[in-house]
Amino acid sequence: MGFPSFNLFHKLSSVTAFGKMLLVVTAILVAGCTTPGQEYDPTANWNAERLFQDGKAEMNSTNWKLAKERFLAVETRFPLGIYAQQSMINLAYSQWKDKETDLALATLARFQQQYPNHPATDYVLYLKGIINFTPPSAVFASITRQNPGERDPKALRQSYAAFTELLERFPESRYAPDARKRVSWLVNTMAENEKFVARYYYERYSYVAAINRAQVVITEFQGVPASEEALYIMMLSYEKLGMTDLRNDTERVLLANFPNTTLIANGFPNKFAAWDILKLF
Repeated sequence: MGFPSFNLFHKLSSVTAFGKMLLVVTAILVAGCTTPGQEYDPTANWNAERLFQDGKAEMNSTNWKLAKERFLAVETRFPLGIYAQQSMINLAYSQWKDKETDLALATLARFQQQYPNHPATDYVLYLKGIINFTPPSAVFASITRQNPGERDPKALRQSYAAFTELLERFPESRYAPDARKRVSWLVNTMAENEKFVARYYYERYSYVAAINRAQVVITEFQGVPASEEALYIMMLSYEKLGMTDLRNDTERVLLANFPNTTLIANGFPNKFAAWDILKLF
């Protein structure tokens, strides 16, 4: 009968060798389908709703990086429809929270251009105002001894413009009450900025420039507390320029509007003023 076990072993060895070869070929084919460095995307087959909901979940968990990825995926893969629109808004919010302020503002600008009459425009304006709003810095003012009005007013003015547009177009919006409080603070702070610039010029003997900047406080921000010192700066500047009549006229206006002023007797106060923005909200 020979050695039947040998023949059987030979056949099994042949099958095993064939199987190994098949595995090698399969591995080569799979490797050939994968681009070097390309990572597997678990969301490749997700629909718009699933991507959006997952992005919201990540956003609510403050996982800004993954939230941004999901919202960008919705916008890229499904550019039409409500999910893409809402994703753009959520993307801007996530970018802002992830300290990408410029990207967030660019995303909001793009949204406004594409959807000028969107139902969520009031929120977009509110978010735009909030991103440019700077009260967190006021918290550190007690440490740095810096009045918020001493900073670059560009962001303050952009915030003011957004909140003002919100209040003009959507006075009954749910975001309007908070926007009104912030506008009040912004007006005072922008007036403070102009006053500090006027004092800066006065202290450097640029009296005409000081008068011009002080007049901005009086004409553009009527009734603000900074008007008192602005009038005082104007009075002193006219005095330095030898313009006695204008100096006396300005003093009369100062006393008429601020009868209890101590500036004439005591001079300039300390530059730092206590601004507790958190009390507004």
